[in-house]
Amino acid sequence: MVSIIIPFKNTENYIEACLNSIIKQDYKNWEVLAIDDSSTDNSTETVKNLASRHDKIHYLKNKGKGIIPALQTGYEQATGMFITRMDSDDIMTKKRLSTMVNALKNAGKGHVAVGQVKYFSDEGISDGYAKYESWLNQLTAQGTNYEEIYKECVIPSPCWMVYKTDFDASNGFNPLRYPEDYDLTFRFYANGLKIIPCNKILHYWRDYGTRTSRTHEHYAQNYFLDIKLHYFLKLEYTFNRPLVLWGAGFKGKTIAKKLTKKQVPFIWVCDNPNKIGKNIYGTTLKHYSVLKSIQNPQSIVTVANEKAQLEIRGFLGKQGQRQAVDYFFFC
Repeated sequence: MVSIIIPFKNTENYIEACLNSIIKQDYKNWEVLAIDDSSTDNSTETVKNLASRHDKIHYLKNKGKGIIPALQTGYEQATGMFITRMDSDDIMTKKRLSTMVNALKNAGKGHVAVGQVKYFSDEGISDGYAKYESWLNQLTAQGTNYEEIYKECVIPSPCWMVYKTDFDASNGFNPLRYPEDYDLTFRFYANGLKIIPCNKILHYWRDYGTRTSRTHEHYAQNYFLDIKLHYFLKLEYTFNRPLVLWGAGFKGKTIAKKLTKKQVPFIWVCDNPNKIGKNIYGTTLKHYSVLKSIQNPQSIVTVANEKAQLEIRGFLGKQGQRQAVDYFFFC
């Protein structure tokens, strides 16, 4: 049995297509827990109508308010051996469930089944989303998602599946920390769950202007930076190694402010002559070449420019530094 957890709120234009894509799956041993997060449109009636005609679809009212309480409400009723999540405005490919179940049965416990995704929109897909899709799918094809985990969320929230026992061991939907999909990805990583590579598109990801991930404050940049730094300090940071922060743009300054507040010492470097030598938040910026004289550093890189990232990789590589071990890209 696969338990599919679907929070929904005011997605009347999309939720019927979402549920129909599940009904049409070639894998039939599933249940849907659809949780109404105080909808004010016709999506409630749509779900109730489908639930009255399909005994595998269960309508639930959110016991709290927001996506995480809705996920918790649905999970309380889950009876499946496998757990997955679905967004109420997206569409599964016909073989998504069967592909993921087979992958997990073959690999065994301690694994996460993922799938490639494809954006679609009546408004057209922006260049940024197209790049994210390509980047994410390249990682998924190789199962190397965790190598870039501090850049962006490397497991899309509606396209994963795990054994229920592994989900519980990773603390499920319990933490009230947003963005909840990114936090769950870090907990899968921290719990040692291995990614099963997948070269198939299993999920169609709908984009539109009022999608929650675009409009809700919980998915703003500062929340992502908070999660990245939280897990970096918890999982990667070694206090007896010098910590280096690269970049003095918005993200670099934000991380610097947070590290200063947490009283975590760091060396701040960049290549901008207008900022080198300046004191910001009590730390003087230095030229990155200072790393040649620093023994065994760890680096947080907040430089977003792709060409500059390649140069940073080359520089750190010459120093014997390894990505996702000694240095971590935060963008």
